[in-house]
This record gives sequence, C-alpha cells and structure tokens, in this order.
Amino acid sequence: MNKGILYGIGAYALWGFFPIYWKLLHNVPALQVIGHRIGWSFILLLAYIALRGQWQAFRASAMNWRTIGIYSIAAVLLSFNWLIYVWGVNAGFIVETSLGYFINPLLSVLLGVIFLRERLRPMQWIPVGIAAVGVAYLTFVYGRLPWIALSLAFTFGFYGFVKKLSPLGSLHGLTLETGIGFPVALAYIAFVGFSGSGAFLQNGILLDLLLIGAGVVTTIPLLMFASAARQIPLTVVGLLQYIAPSLQFLIGVFVYKEPFDQAHFTGFAIVWLALIIFAVESYTANRARAKIRPIPIME
Repeated sequence: MNKGILYGIGAYALWGFFPIYWKLLHNVPALQVIGHRIGWSFILLLAYIALRGQWQAFRASAMNWRTIGIYSIAAVLLSFNWLIYVWGVNAGFIVETSLGYFINPLLSVLLGVIFLRERLRPMQWIPVGIAAVGVAYLTFVYGRLPWIALSLAFTFGFYGFVKKLSPLGSLHGLTLETGIGFPVALAYIAFVGFSGSGAFLQNGILLDLLLIGAGVVTTIPLLMFASAARQIPLTVVGLLQYIAPSLQFLIGVFVYKEPFDQAHFTGFAIVWLALIIFAVESYTANRARAKIRPIPIME
C-alpha cells in the first residue's frame, strides 16, 4: 500500500481515538487542558523545526504582520474548536462531537460558495440539502439545536477557510498558531497554578505526563497528515477524513455507552447519506476531469 495512504490512515485513526485520551483528563477543566495542549504543542513543534534545520526559513516566512494577522484569526478559531471538543467529550457528548466533523466537509463547501464565490455543481447541492434536513431532524430529536456539533463544524470550517488564504504550510502554520496562543496559555497556566486551582504538578506524575502528552498527541498526527498530503491525491484525503468521526462515533456509542436510539440513528443516517452522495459525486467529477485533462506536448 502507498506509504502516503498509510500515513493518512494513521493520522485520521489517531484523531479518531482522541476521545479516549481526553477522557483520561476528565478531572482537569477543559480550559486548562487546552492551555497545556497549546503550550506543549508549540514547544514540540518548535523543537521539530529546529532539529530539521528549518528555523531560519520559518522565521523568514512567518515574521511579518500580514501573516501574523491571518494566523492570529486561525489561532482563535482553532483554540475555540479544541476547547469545545474537549469539553464536549468529557461532558458526555462524544457522539454529537462526531456529528460536527461529519458535517464539516459540507459546510466547508458552502463557505467556499459564500466567501470565495466558488460554484457548486448541480449534484453537489443535493447532499448539502440532505445534510440540512438531517440537522433539522436531529434538532427535533434532541429538543435543542445540536450546538456542540454545529460549533465544531463552524469553527473548523472557518479555520479551514482562513488557512486557505494563508501562506504557510501545515507544519509552519500550526507552529505559528500555537506560538501566538503560547503567551496566553502560559499566563493562564501560571495563574491557575499560583492560585492553587491548577492541575499540573499537583496530582501526581501520571496526570502531569498526560498533560504534557496533549502536545505529543497533537503534533504526531499532524506530521503524519502533512506527509500524507504531499504523497496522495486530495480526493483520497477527502475520503480518509471520515475515518476520524466514524471512530469517534463508535467510541461514543460502544465504549462510553452514550444514548443513541432509533431516532438518533435516523438523523445520523440522513447525514451519512448526504456524505456518501457528496463523496461519490466528488470522486466521479475528479475522475472525469482527469480524463479530459490535455496531455502536455514535449518539445
């Protein structure tokens, strides 16, 4: 099997098992978990860049006000996304968080239409409409808007939109994003530590290692994904992305026994149908485009 595909599967599988890791930190407030995740991720990413001899290149490309401005917006969106996700997992809403990442690809398509004036093919409107029906149905089933799922989808969708306009690659981009958030994260961790409500260095070595490990579990799948994205077509990446929410959904239902009855299944099935149509349509459209692409003339 192509090494890029293996890296892609590995990255999305690790993201899919995230709920189990965050559940190990359920006694730590989500805001503290995110502070450590940002802080340790930045330290590890910075070390990785330095070890690869990319520090000068990173500094040259990242240290200008326009780039910092773009990535400041991305950092805020990513931090909120991480915070909502960790809180949702530890509050018992793993199934609903998975719904957010099922919806996200379709929302990203809509953002492209609204903000980038991209045009949808006629068949692409069908899954978007079906997904909207699924969300409306789940709103009725839950008795409330599935705000956790929609918040995750919107923050990550807008994060992807901002990243589309940004000049850096995924590795340097995340390093800058976490670097922007690092002073705030460090100040907050220091504040809760001195006030006596901090979890770090107060509850045993295992918890401390898990908090440090928040940076490790963030950076490893990112690096695997960056390697995969360079080696495999985006259409394959698009199909692999459903591994993560699928695993999260299964973990929520079968490992943590979250409520999931026939009514919930119907709502999710509507969304899954939309995603199947979307994936098949995208795959066939890309295949057709590849067939009609002109062959370059050798001179």
